[in-house]
Amino acid sequence: MFKKILIANRGEIALRVIRTCKEMGIKTVAVYSTVDAESLHVRFADEAVCIGPAPSSESYLKMSNIMAAAEITNADAIHPGYGFLSENAKFSRICEEHGVKFIGASPDMIAKMGDKATAKATMKAAGVPCVPGSDGIIETFEDCKRIAKETGYPVMLKASAGGGGKGMRAVWKEEELQKAWDSARQESAAAFGNDAMYMEKLIEEPRHIEIQIVGDSNGKACHLSERDCSVQRRHQKLTEETPSPFMTDELREKMGAAAVRAAEYIKYEGAGTVEFLVDKHRNFYFMEMNTRIQVEHPITEQVVDYDLIREQILVAAGVAISGKNYYPQLHSIECRINAEDPYNNFRPSPGKITNLHAPGGHGVRIDTHVYSGYSIVPNYDSMIAKLITTAQTREEAINKMKRALDEFVIEGIKTTIPFHRQLMDHPDYIAGNYTTAFMNDFVMDPPEEE
Repeated sequence: MFKKILIANRGEIALRVIRTCKEMGIKTVAVYSTVDAESLHVRFADEAVCIGPAPSSESYLKMSNIMAAAEITNADAIHPGYGFLSENAKFSRICEEHGVKFIGASPDMIAKMGDKATAKATMKAAGVPCVPGSDGIIETFEDCKRIAKETGYPVMLKASAGGGGKGMRAVWKEEELQKAWDSARQESAAAFGNDAMYMEKLIEEPRHIEIQIVGDSNGKACHLSERDCSVQRRHQKLTEETPSPFMTDELREKMGAAAVRAAEYIKYEGAGTVEFLVDKHRNFYFMEMNTRIQVEHPITEQVVDYDLIREQILVAAGVAISGKNYYPQLHSIECRINAEDPYNNFRPSPGKITNLHAPGGHGVRIDTHVYSGYSIVPNYDSMIAKLITTAQTREEAINKMKRALDEFVIEGIKTTIPFHRQLMDHPDYIAGNYTTAFMNDFVMDPPEEE
C-alpha cells in the first residue's frame, strides 16, 4: 500500500481524497496555488506545497512543479482528482517514468479513450452500441456533406478532442452544414489546439445516463449501476440522480453489461465512467468514457454504500476487485452549488463568503471546501459545493433536498441554490420527465422580495 499520496488538485475533490487517505492510514500532500493557501485541503493534509501563482497553467496544470512537489515530499503516488491533469496521458506517462503511481488510467488508456473518434471505433470493436455517424475523423467538407447525407439529418458535429460542449454543433439541414463545420472547427482549434471533427446522428429527446465502472490490473471489471445527468446547461451538468427515473431493470442490466464489456475489452484499470445517450425508445448509444473519478460520484457511493476513492487507491495498489456488480438500494440526488447568479444568466459570482450555514440531518451530505470568510476566486471552476440527499424513495430524496436547500445559507456571493430550489418544485422534474433539452425552456421565477 502507498505510504504517501500527493493530491494534484484543489477544492472539494482534494479534501475528499485526503479524508479517505486518512481513514486508510496514508499520509497526504496537498498542492496549492498562491490564492488557495487558505483552502481546507491545504489545512487538512499532512504536508502542503505551493506550486505557483493563480493561473492554472502556472500551477495545477504545471507538471514540472507537481512532480517536484512529489519528489521533495517523497510521495509514492499521485491522485489527480477530476479536471486539470486527471485525463492527461503525458502526465500519466511522466508519473510512470519517475516511479510514482498515477492513481488513474494508464497513458495508453487515456490516449485511446480521450480521443473521441478513436474511443468510438474501440467501442464498436467491443460490441458496444454506438451512435451512427462517421468512422473516425472527417478529412474534408465534401466528406462531411456526404456522411451527413448518409447518416440522415439532424446530425451533430463534434470536436474529436472536445469536452465541456466546445466544438459541438447541431445541424438540422444541409444548408446549415458549411457554417456549422467552419465555426465548430474554429472553436475546437481555439479551445484544444486541434480542429479535427467527427459526426454523429443527433439523438432527439435524449437522456444522458452514465454507468460507473471499476476495473483492476487483472482485466476484471464491475459496474455500480447508473447516474442520470440529463439536467444540463450548455452541456454542463447541474444535478444528477441515481437510480434514473427513466431506467428499467432490463435496461440497467443491458447498459451495465455493455459498460463492463467496454472496460474489460480495453483492460481498464481504475474507476471510470462509460457515458451513454439514451433515446425516448430506451435505445442506448456509447457517447464517451471518462477515465477518472466523476464530480457526481457521491450519489453512487450513497446508494450502494461504497467508497469509490478508497477503491481507486486499492486498485492502483494492485488489489483485485470482487467482480460483483452493485445495484442501488436507496435514491440519491446531487445538486451542484456554483458561485453563479441564476437570476443573471448564471454569471460567475466570485467574492468573499461572509456567512455560511450548512444543512444537516439524516441523509444529507455536503462535499465542500468553503467556509465563512473564505474567498471564491475567479480563476477556477465555479462549483463550490455538492449537496447530496439520500432516502428510501425518489419522492423522499426530493423533499429532503428541498428542506436542505432551504437550510443552506451562503451570503456575500450569489449561488445557484435558488435555481435548485425552483428545480425541485418543477412538475416535469418531480415526474422524472426530463431530457438534456430540459433547461432550454426553464425560466427562473423572480426572487421573492425581502
